Amino acid sequence: MKAIVGFKRSVIPACDVSTDNEFEQIIKATHEIMGIGGYKVGLQLTIIYGLKHLVNIVRKYTELPVIYDHQKAGNDIPDMGNNFASACSMAGIDAVILFPFAGSLTERDWIKACQDKELGVLVGGHMTHNAFLQSEGGFISDDAPRRIYEIAAECGVSDFVVPGNKPIYVEKYRSLFDKLGTPYTLYAPGFLTQGGEISECGKVAGENWHAIVGSGIYKAGDMKEAASRLVRQL
Repeated sequence: MKAIVGFKRSVIPACDVSTDNEFEQIIKATHEIMGIGGYKVGLQLTIIYGLKHLVNIVRKYTELPVIYDHQKAGNDIPDMGNNFASACSMAGIDAVILFPFAGSLTERDWIKACQDKELGVLVGGHMTHNAFLQSEGGFISDDAPRRIYEIAAECGVSDFVVPGNKPIYVEKYRSLFDKLGTPYTLYAPGFLTQGGEISECGKVAGENWHAIVGSGIYKAGDMKEAASRLVRQL
């Protein structure tokens, strides 16, 4: 399958706004900037307006990929993966983000369902917020992200979401992917308002990585300038 994003490095706006007009303003302001790699849409806009409507807005301006983040897909029974993949494909989505915490069978089946619909698949295993892993007071085993990433790689996934505000883990997972011996691309949310810096993450993320940035763009007074500035940091 071809690369999801057409650049080795890019900024992907996370469009976590509440109206389709706000969403369209993000697209209008940023779609012509060299180094914008695509757009991530989440559940709030999707619940209100539907994926197809959002894709149609993007397509008024650009053919850049639209990545759907179901927040967090890949945790229901395996059969639901087929329904999810079919809906995303019918809406014109290019790629989806899975965070499969419900076990290896569900992870494998959801990945296959999405691949069968020719969707790009990004798999995450470690989230950006505090108290996520058991050692930090969370519910997720410290070893779970590694296992999730390894299984995804076995299934042919080469696009992985890592926590951009935690460079020590970005470096750790990059070492894991290097050992697996297959090409990979990292996607890193968690910059700016969650404490990360693009330049800091870039030191450990390798050649192929994309910064997923939300409020650092859509809350800026000048979204075009904010996005351009972030692209220059890559």
